[in-house]
Amino acid sequence: VCFLCRVFKKTSPNGKLSIYLGKRDFVDHIDSVEPVDGVVVIDPEYLKDRKVYVSLTCAFRYGRDDLDVIGLTFRKDLYVLTTQIYPPVPEQTPTSLTPLQEKLLKKLGEHAYPFTFEMATNLPCSVTLQPGPDDVGKACGVDFEVKGFCAENLEEKIHKRNSVRLVIRKVQFAPVNTGPAPKSETTRQFMMSDKPLHLEAFLDKEIYYHGDPITVNININNTTNKIVKKIKISVEQITDVVLYSLDKYMKNVCTEEIIETVAANSTFSKSYTVTPSLSSNREKRGLALDGKLKHEDTNLASTTMLRPGMDKEVLGILVSYKVKVNLLVSRGGDVGVELPLILMHPKPTDGKEAAGRKETHSYS
Repeated sequence: VCFLCRVFKKTSPNGKLSIYLGKRDFVDHIDSVEPVDGVVVIDPEYLKDRKVYVSLTCAFRYGRDDLDVIGLTFRKDLYVLTTQIYPPVPEQTPTSLTPLQEKLLKKLGEHAYPFTFEMATNLPCSVTLQPGPDDVGKACGVDFEVKGFCAENLEEKIHKRNSVRLVIRKVQFAPVNTGPAPKSETTRQFMMSDKPLHLEAFLDKEIYYHGDPITVNININNTTNKIVKKIKISVEQITDVVLYSLDKYMKNVCTEEIIETVAANSTFSKSYTVTPSLSSNREKRGLALDGKLKHEDTNLASTTMLRPGMDKEVLGILVSYKVKVNLLVSRGGDVGVELPLILMHPKPTDGKEAAGRKETHSYS
């Protein structure tokens, strides 16, 4: 297989500028982020006296494009790095080349120029809010973009025909060391009953991977004269838009209702599994997803992992999950508990940087 067929390529509309990347997913290791390295190929005869720049941008977008005229669309660049590729500037040229860049420069010839961006550690991961059926324009969320363009200077307006854009993703993987499994309990006293009902629920572990069944263990000690008629287990996604409007969205991504009778003055213990997935939630507008690339599918957004002292507002969007266990009690209403849930990707063991995603596409 040709080496160039195993990289990502994007070319400007005029065909004079191309960007090559070895991958589209870059891993946030909490204390460091993988550098974004690639190569730009230019046509020097087309440039004349203009320069060629490459930028890395992290942007937050909130609201619909067609509402911009009344001020309801908000876009903010959270982070921008720009480097001059041509003519080369010594202090902006990578001091060392990665193996990918060495191979690309050898294959692409004398008009190929390398670039490397060291991404800050306080930036959010890629998140996309699922659009509704009638929504148009770019999806809301946080995205990362590598852009190459030619201009006389950085203040000049950038024309689409002279530029090329390639969306990338910043992703996190589940940490190796995890904490204790979540556990929650409550006791409810009812009128006309001398003794209470005690509910305890716990998970098997702290972190679950996307697509894995989540085991919910339930213990009930019903010393009342009432009957538990039904058990409801649900998983909710909580999305906090903290940068702009302080909006909070709660979306139910999985629900199981079990007809289970727990008689008065009896005990009950049982385990159930639930599996939240995007496939059963594709119609829910505003659901948070991991950043989406045009030619690939995605999944429910991973839990936002915060490092100590991190400014939450810089992250734009925070995603978390919880498991809710509710008992329907005859003539007693609901009795419920909540458990925090962490959903993430496992760290790959085969050297690939995206969780289960293939990185062998070439786009032109």
